[in-house]
Amino acid sequence: MPIKTDSLVPTPHLEQSRNAGDVEPFPGGRITYLAPLPLPTPLPPHGPHIGELNDVYMDFGLGLPQVFSWQVILGGAFSVAFMITFLIPPAIGCMGLMFGYDFAYVWEFVIDLFFAIFGYALVTGFSMLAIGLAVWHHNHKKRLQIIPTRFNRQRREVCFTPEGATEPIFVPWESLSAWVIEAQGATQYGIHRQYGMGIGFQHGETLTSVEFPCFGLPLAISHWEAIRGYMEYEVNDLKTIQDLEDLQLPGDPPHEGLHTFRNARARMHQEIRDGSRNRLSGFFWYPYHVMTLWTIPNHLTEWEVRRIQKLGSQAMPEVMQKWSEPLPKEQWAKPSEELVRMSEQVRKLHKRQPRRPITEIFAEVRRLNPTDKRRA
Repeated sequence: MPIKTDSLVPTPHLEQSRNAGDVEPFPGGRITYLAPLPLPTPLPPHGPHIGELNDVYMDFGLGLPQVFSWQVILGGAFSVAFMITFLIPPAIGCMGLMFGYDFAYVWEFVIDLFFAIFGYALVTGFSMLAIGLAVWHHNHKKRLQIIPTRFNRQRREVCFTPEGATEPIFVPWESLSAWVIEAQGATQYGIHRQYGMGIGFQHGETLTSVEFPCFGLPLAISHWEAIRGYMEYEVNDLKTIQDLEDLQLPGDPPHEGLHTFRNARARMHQEIRDGSRNRLSGFFWYPYHVMTLWTIPNHLTEWEVRRIQKLGSQAMPEVMQKWSEPLPKEQWAKPSEELVRMSEQVRKLHKRQPRRPITEIFAEVRRLNPTDKRRA
């Protein structure tokens, strides 16, 4: 879950007029700045941390609930209890037969073992279920309390609500800073690399930001590209940036739910008919979903999404709700001439030199525009 904080060590030096393409080294790593200005990158957009998205605004910081989390909570407890009860006794019985014990003796031992560990299996399963539900409840409460960072593309503004602040803070989109932190260090297990992506702005002497870890530099840039693409009307729905398995058909809700289960099953059968998937793989699709309680996780995901949409909006400040209302098209803010010109130059340079690092392209475009005012 992304964290709103004053800073992530090391602190990005926004007060030093950083721009897209700047690279700031520090012991053990570096900070790569992607904005301002929000110039395009060649990587595809990917936004798992994006929640609600519509024609007016996009919420960043809390992604939508996923079916897999409920499959782990419910299916994990059920699967462990099932395996302890029904797999361990027969497995031990088979080992007894291999060592030459009489079948009648082995069968009696398996039955006795089954009744002996049945209670332990139930206790283990219910304990795992209780722990999973406790973790879910904790995270669910945080979802309802945290106000996400909201991007309004009609106004071309970003709304931050820092913890402890009495009023939201509105920031012009083109002045927003974005960065990727790469760090590495030596441990007893070898070289450990860490990546993180952040967005924020300097508000007086305080850096207000939203930051979260990533699994690699390209993925961090893809997260930023999802935000930039939305604000520049290049990304218009969640399916483009979240549905990597393409399980949402036209007309389906943007979140996971019962429809994704039905679509996955229909696709699995179609792939078997087409010959692109073998029947053994299709067979194991059913035991997996049976062990994760079939469609119950999908129903719970839909219920959780509805609850978040209902209660989350009530915690939002009134001024932020008013700011989120749609504007007449003639009042929509326009991108600056500087951003339009430099974005086009970035695309042309990347088309000519597709293997060149995007930071070098950003830096060259800034050199081609020496009169452009440097931004904080």
